[in-house]
Amino acid sequence: MNGGTIPIALALFIALQCPRGLAGQTPASDASAPAAPRSAASPIAAAHAVVTPPVIDGRLTDPAWAEATPITGFVQRELHEGAPITERTEVRIITDGQALYVGAWLYDSDPAGIVAGEKVRDGDISKSDYFGVLLDTYHDRQNGFVFTTTPAGIEYDAQVVSEGEGGGLQLPGQTRAMAGSLGGFNLNWDGTWTVATSVDSAGWYAEFRIPFTTLRYGAGKQQAWGLNLVRSIRRKNEEAFWSFVPRQFSLMKVSRAGTLQGVQVPSRRVWTVTPYALGGSERNYTIDPEARRRSEFGGDLKFGLTQSLTLDLTYNTDFAQVEVDEQRTNLTRFPLFFPEKRPFFLENAGIFSAGTPQAVDLFFTRRIGIDTLGQPVSLLGGGRLTGHVGDITVGALQIFTDRGTTQPAMAYSVVRLERELAARSRIGVIGVQRVATAQSGNWNRVAGLDGRIGIRDAWTIDWWGAASATPGPDGDGAAYSARLSYETGSWSNLARIIQVGRDFDPDVGFLNRRGGYRFYETTVMWKKRLPGSRWLKDWHPHVGYRGYYGLNGYRQEDRIHIDITEWYTASGANLGPEVNIEHQGLQLPFAIARNVTLPVGSYDYTSMGFDAATNPSEPFSVNVRADIGGFYNGTRRGGSVTLAARRGSSLTTSVLVEYNDVRLDQGNFTRVLIAPRIAYFFTPRIMFQTLVQYSNQARAWTANARFGWLSTAGTGLFVVFNEGQEADGFFQWTRPQARSLIVKYTRQFGRSG
Repeated sequence: MNGGTIPIALALFIALQCPRGLAGQTPASDASAPAAPRSAASPIAAAHAVVTPPVIDGRLTDPAWAEATPITGFVQRELHEGAPITERTEVRIITDGQALYVGAWLYDSDPAGIVAGEKVRDGDISKSDYFGVLLDTYHDRQNGFVFTTTPAGIEYDAQVVSEGEGGGLQLPGQTRAMAGSLGGFNLNWDGTWTVATSVDSAGWYAEFRIPFTTLRYGAGKQQAWGLNLVRSIRRKNEEAFWSFVPRQFSLMKVSRAGTLQGVQVPSRRVWTVTPYALGGSERNYTIDPEARRRSEFGGDLKFGLTQSLTLDLTYNTDFAQVEVDEQRTNLTRFPLFFPEKRPFFLENAGIFSAGTPQAVDLFFTRRIGIDTLGQPVSLLGGGRLTGHVGDITVGALQIFTDRGTTQPAMAYSVVRLERELAARSRIGVIGVQRVATAQSGNWNRVAGLDGRIGIRDAWTIDWWGAASATPGPDGDGAAYSARLSYETGSWSNLARIIQVGRDFDPDVGFLNRRGGYRFYETTVMWKKRLPGSRWLKDWHPHVGYRGYYGLNGYRQEDRIHIDITEWYTASGANLGPEVNIEHQGLQLPFAIARNVTLPVGSYDYTSMGFDAATNPSEPFSVNVRADIGGFYNGTRRGGSVTLAARRGSSLTTSVLVEYNDVRLDQGNFTRVLIAPRIAYFFTPRIMFQTLVQYSNQARAWTANARFGWLSTAGTGLFVVFNEGQEADGFFQWTRPQARSLIVKYTRQFGRSG
C-alpha cells in the first residue's frame, strides 16, 4: 500500500467468488420461537397488471383496484405474537409497467382511536398508526427498500442493508435513538414516490405509487421480488405482518419476507438532473469584518447505466438545508460520534459501511468536507457508482474538495465490492484513499476484508480485518474484529473482540480511540414475556461487560452493567434502574474541565442509573435519565429530562434539559445542556422547524430555524437561518460567533417516475 492508487488489492476480489452454498440453505425458523402460522413456504402474492393506473388520492375508488386479488392473513408480532391481526386489513398490488401501486384498506372498529402522528417526513412512526411495504428487489433476502406512511400521509422511506444488522457499538451514555441500527438501516435516504391517505368512519386508507426508476433491480422484464407488509395499530401497541416475523426481529428481517410475483419492469433507464440555486448572507465573526453575500449554483446528475447500476455526479455540492447537529455533553476523554446528515452521502450509504460502526468505521463520510475544527470545506464535485454487476454489489466514490482552513485541497477515493451468499451471509472488500491534490507525501490508505456468516435465524458471526498506511516507516497498522450474536424471542446475547494496532489510522473513517487497544464485550439478556399482565409486556433483565486494554495489557477502561429491572409496558412506556461498576486507567492527565485535571492513576467507582419514559404517542410525554454515584475520585449527580407535547399532527414541541453536578478531589464543575425544539407542519411537505441549543461545556448558544416547502425526493424551497453566540447562560450571550440567512431552491428534472 505504499504506492499507486487504491483500487483495492485485486487478489482480495477472489474471495467474492465463494460458492453460494457456503453458509447453508434458506434460514429455518428458530427452535425457541413460539409456534406461529408460518407455513413451510413463505406466502406469495401477485402484482396485477393494469392499463389505466389509479389516481393517487388515498380513496382507493379507482376501477383498477377492484381487479386485483386482496392480500390478507396478517399475523401479529406484537402484542400477542402469532395471533391474527385484530382489525380487518386488505392490501392490493398492481402495476402499469412504470410503477408499483400499493393500496391498503386499514379498517378499524374504533376510528376515533386512530393515532395520526406527526406530519414530518421520516418522522417517528412508532408514535402513530402506520402501514409499510418492504421490497427486496434483488431477491437476495438481505437488502431492500422500505416505504411507510401514517394516517397523516407522511413519506417515510429507507434502505435496508444486511437485514438492518449494522453490528455497531452502542456507547455508554448514548441513547438507543442516537445509536440507531448502527449502520444497517438508512432512514435518511429519500426516494421519489407518492403516497396519499384518507380516514372515514370505517378506518383509514393508504395509496402508494412507487416508480420503478426509484428502485434498483436485476435484469429481466418479468421479475419476482421479496415482499413484506406491516400494519401498526398504536392504541393497542399491535404490529402485524403479512409474512410472519418473530418478535425479536422487525420489518428489516428481509429473509422472513414473502414473494411478490408478476413484477413487470420497464427497460428504460433512470436519469435525473437536480440543480440548485442559492443566495444569502453569512458572517463568521472571528474572521469576517462584515457579512459576506453568497450566490451559488450547482447540482447533481443521476444516470442509470443499467437497470441495476447507477452513476451519480455532483458539482459544487451544497448542504445548506441540512439539519444541524444536536449538541451533547461529553464527560469522556474520547471524541463523540455524530451521524451523517448530508443528502448526497446518504443514498446507498450502507453499501460503503465496513468495520464496526461508531467504534472503528473504515469509511465515514463526515471526514469529507469538514475540517478538523468542524468547519465546512467546499466540495468541488465528484461521482458515485453503485449497484449490482451480476452477483456482486459494487460501490465506488470519488470526491474532490477545495482548500480549507486547516487542510489542503483533497481527493477522496473509495471502492467497495460485496457478494451476498446464502443464509444471511456475505463477504466483501473495501479500499479507501485520501490524497492531497497539490502536495506530495500527504496521503492515507486503508484496505479491509469483511464478512458475515448467518446460521439459521438465531446465530450471526460478523468479522473484519483491515490495514492502514501513511507516508513514513511501516508500523502496527492492522486491526480486526469478530462478533458473535444469538438472537431469539427469549435471548439476546453477544460476544465481541476488537483489536486496533497502535499505528492504525483510518483517516477517512472514525476511530473512537487511538494508540492501540483490545476491546472485549459480552452481553446476556433474557427477554421474558408477561402475557398474564394487562399493562406489563416485557421484562428484560441483562448483564454486560466491556473492557479496553492496551496492547501491553494495561487496563484502560472497563464497565460492568447490571440491569435486572428493565420493564416495558403494553402502552410503550418503559422503566429501568441499573448499576454500573466502572474502572478508568489514566496514563496521561485528563483535563475533564477548564480548571479540573485528573492525574495519572487508576479509578474505580460504582454508580446507579435510571431510565423511564411514558407512552410516546400521547399528546404529552416524558423521558427521564438519571445518574448518581461515584465518578473517578468523586461523585456525579444529574441526568436529563425531555418533555414533549404535540397538538394533533401539526404542532410538536419538546425541551431537553441535561444537568450534571460533578465533584472531584481536583475541583467541582457542572455541565448544562438545554435544547428546546418547536415544529409546525402545514402539510407533510410544508413545515417550519426551530432548534435552540445551549451548552456550558461549549460555552455556546445556537439557533437554527428552517422553513421547507418540499417537492419530490427531498428537493424544494428552503429558507434557513442560523445564529451562534458565545454564552455564559441560555440568556447570557457575551459575543456573536456566526450568523447566516440562506435561501435555496432545488428541483428535480428528468425521468424519475
